[in-house]
Amino acid sequence: MKTHNSVSRLELANITKQYPGCLANDNISLTLMPGEIHALLGENGAGKSTLVKTIYGVVAPDKGDIIWDGREVSIKSPSIARDLGIGMVFQHFSLFETLTVSQNIELCLSKAQLNNIGDLADRIKKLSAEYGLNVDPSRYIHSLSIGERQRVEIMRCLVQSVKLLILDEPTSVLTPQEVSGLFDVLRTLSKEGCSILFISHKLHEVTEICHKATILRGGKVVDTCIPNEETPATIAKMMVGELAEQEAGYIKREGTNVIFSVTNLSLPSKHPFGTALKDINLTLKAGEILGIAGVAGNGQDELMAIISGEDARNVKQAISLNNLDIGHLHAGERRKLGMAYVPEERLGRGAVPDMSLTENTLLTHSDGFVKNGLVQWQSIKNYTQTLITKYKVKCHGEFSEAKSLSGGNLQKFIMGREIGQNPKVLICAHPTWGVDVGAALAIHQALLELRDQGAAILLISEDIDELFLLADRMAAVCNGHLSPLVKTEHTNIDQIGQWMAGTFINNTSVCAQEQEAKA
Repeated sequence: MKTHNSVSRLELANITKQYPGCLANDNISLTLMPGEIHALLGENGAGKSTLVKTIYGVVAPDKGDIIWDGREVSIKSPSIARDLGIGMVFQHFSLFETLTVSQNIELCLSKAQLNNIGDLADRIKKLSAEYGLNVDPSRYIHSLSIGERQRVEIMRCLVQSVKLLILDEPTSVLTPQEVSGLFDVLRTLSKEGCSILFISHKLHEVTEICHKATILRGGKVVDTCIPNEETPATIAKMMVGELAEQEAGYIKREGTNVIFSVTNLSLPSKHPFGTALKDINLTLKAGEILGIAGVAGNGQDELMAIISGEDARNVKQAISLNNLDIGHLHAGERRKLGMAYVPEERLGRGAVPDMSLTENTLLTHSDGFVKNGLVQWQSIKNYTQTLITKYKVKCHGEFSEAKSLSGGNLQKFIMGREIGQNPKVLICAHPTWGVDVGAALAIHQALLELRDQGAAILLISEDIDELFLLADRMAAVCNGHLSPLVKTEHTNIDQIGQWMAGTFINNTSVCAQEQEAKA
């Protein structure tokens, strides 16, 4: 094994990985110094995931060298990567649903690491308090929301004494105040010599915290920059080759008549670790986007489930659409009345992984493509191809399985499928979570076009910047409580951040207190 006189923590030299029909990484070279916070940027499909999986030992490169702390290494598995001191949070989680948080974290630790840590549950609680992540070591994974599962992935890396921490969208489930706290911790780790590879589509975060950025496009390094010498717009141009004009925001709308409402909705949780809904009241007007902010696990999932009909409990008079009580109707009946739904989880709820895009389209369009009990396959195939073309979904055609698409492309397809029903009301959760700048812009424009056609949109997101960009009115949810609804131009990030922490309830941080009591 060769040794090198480099002082770098990690050096990648000409990393190349070829998949059938796709050159994922094309002679990529990158150097990461001790203590450096380095952004890895690019659209979905640019090669980021393949590259970081190579570093973590999940993917074997076809050629190229990996130099770790001055010597060439062969990282053949994640366990070898962890032994070297590399920790990674994947965008698509790798957790066992029937095990607890503590058990999942224990699986990735060696006996020596466990001996050094001592009581793992206490270590998790300590780190949870330090980072403001609200991770309960005794919770079962199946009871956690998507956002809460991401926090577990972050925690799994933090309990190890990592020299290189790879973070993929680490702030998507945090309030602005918690993001600030996390960045303080990352800066502390950086000063102590820990290198951080930071993957984010929130470019203002990149300019705030990263020392250097490498931009990938089409599997190649196309640019590098010093983020604090750039703006989010100039970095976006490097990534997508064209300037995405999002900084100024979009025109806000007043909305017309109330088309959808939730009145005095209180509902106990269906499972022990869920969040009960407490006297929820909201109105949704035609031609507006109502944004609801909140940290994962504060009742968003329960609210979406009862509104969409996934939660089949009868709340007849609490939910109405066009002055018709619908709280007792199942999800299919609500769809027939003009409701469409984009869930937070793309694979499994938004789309069936092993089904083709054509079959996934049929699942929510059966009324239009079934005649006399027979599926009109040619019509549904043609319509699916229209969706693929209109929303620029990168795939191998309408026969592609849902699981074969990147996260951003699958999300564009699901959004297009739901918008294609011309709904009166669209319930939409985390529409751009984990997608790239180009896909996010396409999704935003589709939502705004639907709004301007007169639809009412309920947008639930943990991305507070996205809500300020799109929403005409806003609120926040905390521990099952919903804050007042306010016009977006009449509030600010600090106020919404405080509401996310529960300060709207008797002017005290009820949410923080109740979350602490749960822990």
